[in-house]
Amino acid sequence: MAITVKLDDLLHDNRMTLSELSERVGITLANLSILKTGKAKAMRFSTLEAICRELQCQPGDLLSYEDGEAD
Repeated sequence: MAITVKLDDLLHDNRMTLSELSERVGITLANLSILKTGKAKAMRFSTLEAICRELQCQPGDLLSYEDGEAD
């Protein structure tokens, strides 16, 4: 997948558990887990905004793009 989710790093940096983020953002633990493992196919901007608000980060801190083409 070309888009990677760096939620683990942000949680660690903020000393927060996935469960705590789930409660603060109002998203089920199962859905956050799907996002964390990179299995999510889409994310609402409202979800992205809530995660960024709670983790005090920018969207680019949470998501990154890596070109999958070989050089």
